[in-house]
Amino acid sequence: MFNLVILICIVLVVWLLVEPHLLFIKRLKLKDKDLKGIKIVFASDFHIKFYEKKRLQKIVKLINNENPDLILSTGDFFSGYKNKTTLPLTKITKYLKELKSNYGFYTSLGNHDFYRGNDYVTAELEKVGIKVLSNDNISVQIKDKTIYIAGVEDLKTGHPNVAKALENTDGIKILLTHAPDVFKDVPESVNLTLAGHLHGGQVRFPFVGALYCPSEFGTKYAMGVFVENNKKMVVTSGIGTSKLPIRFLCVPEIVVINFEE
Repeated sequence: MFNLVILICIVLVVWLLVEPHLLFIKRLKLKDKDLKGIKIVFASDFHIKFYEKKRLQKIVKLINNENPDLILSTGDFFSGYKNKTTLPLTKITKYLKELKSNYGFYTSLGNHDFYRGNDYVTAELEKVGIKVLSNDNISVQIKDKTIYIAGVEDLKTGHPNVAKALENTDGIKILLTHAPDVFKDVPESVNLTLAGHLHGGQVRFPFVGALYCPSEFGTKYAMGVFVENNKKMVVTSGIGTSKLPIRFLCVPEIVVINFEE
């Protein structure tokens, strides 16, 4: 019995260290007649460590294989708060500029991005064609549809203003927010809210789910699809890890979203 317990502990420890290096495509079909026929790849919380060039190349390849109409993100391209823990932004953008989509790559920024300077991060991302949205929006013409993509500042390091982000929008709207806590402030007129930040809790257990998330709502919005008061939000478990480089039953993911009536 003792040997069995030791074996189980070893397996758990190994899996905690192995799972962060996996990467899966999660496919969602959401009902929205306004967005029908549009394909979104949602890739967020990259947290690219200083030794993860090959992982970033894999991320780019997986996204390009999907031939998305839109690539959307809610930030956190960096890993940790110190430069020595993360791949420099100029090297990150070297790979991100290889991403291909029919109508562009749009992102909000996260708390880890803030510590490198939002202006600097915004400038470097936009050099390679990635549009950063910070309490503002942009209209994108996709086929016969005009879609407004809005983004808010990070809740922890900035001042997210949903109303300002949605100013002068009329019609189909997608909102990008690093933290899902902002969902309570999103009006019903927004077709879809995308969020990350919580990483699914990183460690989850059957029948229990996430043990902890840094949110005023606890683990409620850890990951998944949420429909409340005629509003819809997708929260990704993200690609990387924060603080402890471990995951358990919370595999890193890139989310592919297709819409139907």
